Amino acid sequence: MEAAGVSSTSVPSLLLPATINKTQFRKPLFLNFKFHSLPISSFSLTQRNISKSKLCTTLSSSPASTEPFKPLQPEIESESEQEKFDWYSQWYPLIPVCDLDKRVPHAKKVLGLDVVVWWDRNENEWKVFDDTCPHRLAPLSEGRIDQWGRLQCVYHGWCFSGSGDCKFIPQAPQDGPPVHTFKKACAVAYPSTVHHDIVWFWPNSDPQYKDIILKKKPPYIPELDDPSYTKLMGNRDIPYGYEVLIENLMDPAHVPYAHYGIMRTQKPKAKVDREGGRPLEMTVKKLDANGFIGKQEWGSSKFIAPCIFYAYTDPVVDQGNGSASSAQTTKAPSTQRRMALIFLCIPVSSGNSRLIWSFPRNFGIWIDKIVPRWMFHVGQNLILDSDLYLLHIEERKIMDIGAANWQKACFVPTKSDAFVVGFRRWLNKYAGGQIDWRGKFTGALPPIPPREQLMDRYWSHVVNCQSCNAAYKGLNALEVILQVVSVASIGIVAATKQGFMSTAARTTVISMAVISFAASKWLAHFIYKNFRFHDYHHALR
Repeated sequence: MEAAGVSSTSVPSLLLPATINKTQFRKPLFLNFKFHSLPISSFSLTQRNISKSKLCTTLSSSPASTEPFKPLQPEIESESEQEKFDWYSQWYPLIPVCDLDKRVPHAKKVLGLDVVVWWDRNENEWKVFDDTCPHRLAPLSEGRIDQWGRLQCVYHGWCFSGSGDCKFIPQAPQDGPPVHTFKKACAVAYPSTVHHDIVWFWPNSDPQYKDIILKKKPPYIPELDDPSYTKLMGNRDIPYGYEVLIENLMDPAHVPYAHYGIMRTQKPKAKVDREGGRPLEMTVKKLDANGFIGKQEWGSSKFIAPCIFYAYTDPVVDQGNGSASSAQTTKAPSTQRRMALIFLCIPVSSGNSRLIWSFPRNFGIWIDKIVPRWMFHVGQNLILDSDLYLLHIEERKIMDIGAANWQKACFVPTKSDAFVVGFRRWLNKYAGGQIDWRGKFTGALPPIPPREQLMDRYWSHVVNCQSCNAAYKGLNALEVILQVVSVASIGIVAATKQGFMSTAARTTVISMAVISFAASKWLAHFIYKNFRFHDYHHALR
């Protein structure tokens, strides 16, 4: 389900064109790059020093048995055996800034916490509050930003500043006690920051964490901070849980099969089936409470707990003669072409998650300036949809057997599952085996909705994406215009007397009416298929 690849449609679906010349990446596809292992020092896990450890593999080259997995070797695990992962002492991404409207508050959910994101123009900052008015618990996300830049609850008009202080209670007499200054009248404000053009928040409102940004910052990703890279982003709400989402993104072996026909993958030396699956060399080099570092035949990947799965490519160097080579074989490279695949996987609630993705690169920048962002999202949403139902059902099967029994129930005998096994080991060893919902959920998953609702794109993506939302409205307006032109053309022909319009003119107007009507029908189908619902039948591929 990796949200990167080359669409077979004519609409660009990725950061890269469907055809690449020889001076570009030969295989600019998800997880069939040659990856380059960057120095650990260039990427901070949690802005802290990383404990030294030896490197070794997680999986044997021989097939695994059905026996439960043995613990990881001591030399690849953290030296601190007592270190545990605290789900509520981390920064969590909410949404890219490019998809936020400063005029309105936005409702989001993370770790079961309902929060509201809003723009405080008095402090020129994005703020994150608990989505609850202290008066009668109405959602603040349904409110408005008033003329003084305060967040107003539209139930009774209470107004709050960026710090959460209540500034106005309309029902309180002006000559009475200042009840708006009482602590119970304040909204709950969470620490928040904008980092890599994404709004992040700290899910603990205790006063001791007010200045947590000075002690611990969100993970730093060099490519998202480099102005020479293009970095279009997207986001989508996913109808299955965080664990299934992130381990699916760590699994390149499913791409030729689950995304057959919409993503091109590296061809194996000996093709054994139509789809082109092949053995993959993947190992986990280091695992601790902060995540793990993975090694694969094309380079390296990193899981930075709890949200980030990050991979980066081997640079291809333009030698100036139309040929390309790896950086290792070039003595004086003139241009290094680099690309990264970044996925931010956010736990929302039981059976629901959110994905933010970005594929920064330092070449082909002109593509993103010409092609609208929504066109890339069309192809990326198709990729997400193509295995969505599989994963939705898979999660329920895992829940039936119990997450703690995952390693006993799942048979993972090959190295291609190394990252998935590494993630499950991290989850069990350091993170309590599951997300800490703090009693908000019993563990039961929501019922399976109809397929059209499950794979709906409008509410899961379009309304949360400024580019796709604008395109949706614009294309709907164009559809109406085409229908009006069609009807008006027929009306003109019908109302015009025989002698006042030549046969050629009459034929032209009627042809315009037919073409406009046909175009409006095609456009209606295009809108529905790309902005509402696009089913995916694997058996017919």
